[in-house]
Amino acid sequence: MNGYNLYKEKSIYSMSGPEQLLLIFDEAIRRLKRAEYSLKDKNYDDFDDCVTRTSRIVRYLTDILDMEQPISRDLRRIYNYLVYDLSMVKAGRERRQDELGRIRHILSELREAFDEASKQVNDMHIVKERERRG
Repeated sequence: MNGYNLYKEKSIYSMSGPEQLLLIFDEAIRRLKRAEYSLKDKNYDDFDDCVTRTSRIVRYLTDILDMEQPISRDLRRIYNYLVYDLSMVKAGRERRQDELGRIRHILSELREAFDEASKQVNDMHIVKERERRG
């Protein structure tokens, strides 16, 4: 492994959970932008790869949901819809290219919501009560 990849790997491992989540969303958004450019250039192999990777990322987001949290059910529905829509875009390519921007917008909105929630949680100074004995 070269020095840059080692540095990159260490920086990812040193990130907090919310930072890693935002990085995952950023990668999905970046892949969708690239898919749009690839489709315009008629580079179908790259387009298929980008859509497939985005779909894998969204499936991963589904897999890491904490289903004990009430919002997770709604997020799972959104993620399942996005995976379905990505498969339709991949199958329809140029007929469904306008969907890429819409999917990217949904992922961007989710990213911003998680970013804002992370900031609010970090701003709160929650003191947990200790169990009193005796």
